[in-house]
Amino acid sequence: MVDGTAEVIWLQYLLRDLQILSNFAPTIWCDNLGATYLSANPIFHARTKHAEVDYHFVQDRVVQKEIQIRFIPSHDQLADVFTKPLLTASFTAFLFNLQVDPPPSA
Repeated sequence: MVDGTAEVIWLQYLLRDLQILSNFAPTIWCDNLGATYLSANPIFHARTKHAEVDYHFVQDRVVQKEIQIRFIPSHDQLADVFTKPLLTASFTAFLFNLQVDPPPSA
């Protein structure tokens, strides 16, 4: 989520330099419910006092309304096809949802 936030902020600065303005904050979809709650909750509890600086970076951007963090269940996370090994059925379903033709069978 931190890398995605940094990329989104960089793209926002680039678009601003190109004089392309946006009226809304970009949304980053995350399949980690705990990370989603930590980024949205400005009050850190005792058990999260040692949270990494990364969460503070994301949280600051959420508080400043530069980005939005939303939860998405893992089975709906289309990016998984690019980042995780998947079962054949899941892989085929993701390809269909991305409107990509399946690889030719050997």
